Order: sequence, then C-alpha cells, then structure tokens
Amino acid sequence: MQLPQMIRVKQTFESPRVSSIPDEVASQLGSLSLDQSIQPGQTVAISAGSRGIANIAEIIKAACDHVKTLGAHPVIIPAMGSHGGGTAEGQRGIIESYGITEEFTGGEIRASMETVIVDETPQGIPVHFDKHASEADHVIVCGRIKPHTNFVGDIESGLHKMMLIGLGKHEGAKIYHRAIQDYSWLEIVIAVGESVLEKCSVVAGLAIVENAFDETAVIEAVRPSEFFEREKALLRQAKEWMPRLPFDEVDLLIVDEIGKNVSGSGMDTNVIGRKYNDHSATENDGVRVRRIFVRGLTSETHGNACGLGMAEITNRRTIAEIDQSATAINALTGGHPSAAGMPIALETDRDCLEAIIPTIGLTDPENARVVHITNTMLVGETLVSDAFADAIAAREDLEILEAAEQMQFDDEDNLVPVAAAGAAVHA
Repeated sequence: MQLPQMIRVKQTFESPRVSSIPDEVASQLGSLSLDQSIQPGQTVAISAGSRGIANIAEIIKAACDHVKTLGAHPVIIPAMGSHGGGTAEGQRGIIESYGITEEFTGGEIRASMETVIVDETPQGIPVHFDKHASEADHVIVCGRIKPHTNFVGDIESGLHKMMLIGLGKHEGAKIYHRAIQDYSWLEIVIAVGESVLEKCSVVAGLAIVENAFDETAVIEAVRPSEFFEREKALLRQAKEWMPRLPFDEVDLLIVDEIGKNVSGSGMDTNVIGRKYNDHSATENDGVRVRRIFVRGLTSETHGNACGLGMAEITNRRTIAEIDQSATAINALTGGHPSAAGMPIALETDRDCLEAIIPTIGLTDPENARVVHITNTMLVGETLVSDAFADAIAAREDLEILEAAEQMQFDDEDNLVPVAAAGAAVHA
C-alpha cells in the first residue's frame, strides 16, 4: 500500500510558565497566613495524585518545606481512587515513580486504601475520606485543574475531584461513579466537596494549571471558602491553554503512547474528540477523528490500559503490555467499562496501517489526512500527512520543521516514534 508522506510541524501555543517552583509555592502558601491555623507539632496531610503532572515532585516537596517552616509535620497521602491496582503498595509505587519519595520531599508517605465515612450527602451518599488524612490535624488538597475527559460543567477535574475520587480512595470512587449514573456530576461534586470542606480540616488548596506544552503555568494557593469560585475561573483558563491537534478533521490519528500519567482516560478525550462517544465525534466535540491507532503504553501507567478501548486498532506489543486486572478495576470503578475494551490487534505497525486506512472511506491511502503524535499531552511537535500541505501554508501558528518524506519504519516494520524521528531535526 502506498502510504501518505509525512511533514514534521511545530505548533505555536500561548505558553506562560512558572519560573521557580519552590519560590512560587512558598509565596502562594505564604499568602494564606497558614500559621494562624497550623500550630507547631501538628500534622498536615498533602494529597499526591496519579496524574503525570509536570514538576509534581518539586511542588509536593515545596509544600512539605512550607509546612516545616510552620513547625508542623508534612504527611503525603497517595490520592488516586482505584489506580495502582486498588492497593496501597501500588499507589505508593506510582507516586514514588514520579519522584515523590520520602527522601526527596522530606514528608512521610502514608499509603492506605482504608477510608472513614465522615458524612452523608443530601442524596444519601456516604462521604468517604482517606483514613490517614482524616487523622491529620490539617489537609492541603493539591491537584491539577483541567477539563475532565468525561464530565462537563463549571467544575471538572481539579481540587474538588481530588477531594472526591482521590482522597475518597477506591471505596469513594466506586460510590461516586455509581451516583453519577443517577445525578449530575456537578450535583455530586458540590455535595461531596461541601462535606469534605466542612468535616475534614481542609486548610488550603494548591491548584496547578499547565500550558499546552505540559509545563507548569500557574500555581495558586486557594482558601477553602474559595475552592468553588477559584476552580471555576482556573478551569476556564486551563481550557484556553490546553493542547490540541494541529487540525480538527483527521482521518487517522496515530498515538505513540497512552497512559494514566497522560490522562485519566489514557488519551485526553478533549484532544481527540471522543468525550461523548468512544468511537465517533459528536456535535459537541470540536475535533473529528475518524480512526485511532494506539502504538503503546507509557511505562508510568504500569500496565493500566484504560482508554485503549477508544482506539480502533493497535499492535500486539501493546496488548502484551497490559495489566488486565489493573485496567479492569480502574474501568469498572470509573463506570466506563468500554474504556478497557480491546481494539483489533495486528502484529506490526505496517500491518495496522494497511488494515485501518481503507476504512476511512473513498480517500486513496496516500491522500489520507493522518496526524501522528507522541501522546495527547505532547502535541507541540507532530507529524502530519502531506494532504494538509495547503492548510499548513495558510496557518501562522504552524511551522514546518521537516519537509514531506515517507513514513519511517524500523527493521521490524514498526513506526519510528515522533520524538525519535525528530531527534535528527534538533541535532
């Protein structure tokens, strides 16, 4: 089959960036005058999630350092619902793989799947909260604010979700995702969030917003009374800065890797246009991708392949990397069983391309509109097929780094990843 030639392009995004993580965290937390609430000798629990947040180890360390300046003891709580196979050891392993270790941060890690029920919402839903966090004198909720991959509203993924799903652990995640089948996401977020803020000694939030290049753009300390309003405002900002594909109409999207460190859904549905339907764009999506080919899992996802079910095709290497148990637990807990589904799997990448491209319609394979990305967080530099050549020329935000050439395969007929193929360009 004659495959399309590919052009390497660079996208220009607005990209504000925090220049010094320690200084910004110290300044932000200092602005809340936490010494009026936190007394010397007290313990302060700090949440650490499973997402691949830029500079997260440095942010957690800086928060621990600030707590120490108050004479208090920082305690780090792995806060990630059912991730890590739903075990304390698995969750501790995830945050340590991000560099959040006791040695680096200076905070003690207390990992447990045990929760206490601190309240009941008006809908009759028990409010679960991590046992170790509940025993601390104070809690700092740390999390990244960004559009959720499934839910839509004024509040999507951020501090509130960390209070619900993260610090609610596996038991909380299960009951809240079940409740969302009967009530709206916003109803559950508000009800559980208000209970946690009232009952669980939350002293501050530490909100993180990233730019389109997966860099820390904003770190903001938030008072508990301002969680809802500040999260709404920061979500609007996050939506403006979020990464996007270079084109909105795509026949085939090739994704080098998916994983929980990239997105809760493995690959961000806001980027690929699968937020409302696993296998086709809807009128509510801003991107229309006809077919998706996933080539692998990130090492940081530890075999959790949630999101692979949104792809139409993959290779057998990817299937071999899957931890079926961890994937199933996460998909079922999240109320999204199809996320753990298995697409068609063929031996090599060339086999996959030659099988899937004819399904895009009457377009000849060499003229297919193909976009090849590393993952949905890293789309600043991509490969696009020469069917987009005229569109590229008309765009000021796109720069051609490498002229059109044949798709690059290794000796085993597998595609060279976007980053590896571009190494020579930057040499």
